[in-house]
Amino acid sequence: QVQLVESGGGLVQPGGSLMLSCAASGSIFRINDMGWYRQAPGKLRELVATISAGGSTNFADSVKGRVAISRDDAESTVNLQVSSLKPEDTAVYYCYAKIEAYRDYVARDYWGRGTQVTVSS
Repeated sequence: QVQLVESGGGLVQPGGSLMLSCAASGSIFRINDMGWYRQAPGKLRELVATISAGGSTNFADSVKGRVAISRDDAESTVNLQVSSLKPEDTAVYYCYAKIEAYRDYVARDYWGRGTQVTVSS
């Protein structure tokens, strides 16, 4: 069974920074894309940033210049560093990964349960 577990959310003041971390575990053969999405109350889930197995990155326009994404394939982790936080960044942040498990080597999308980030003074 493959799992993604996020950590690092919380309450942050506007202008502050935080780092979100996500660890994948289970019977993993290969991890392809990894990334972060977020969902604010009353809104659809949206892309924040992704990183491919080769290190190519993709960022939402709303966060460009304020986020960095990195991965550690040896640890099966992906991190998101967000700076200059704004109240509109408030959302539940979900870790995402496309993973091939040993059971059948088919690439599937996996999601974490989410971590709340609240930006408020």
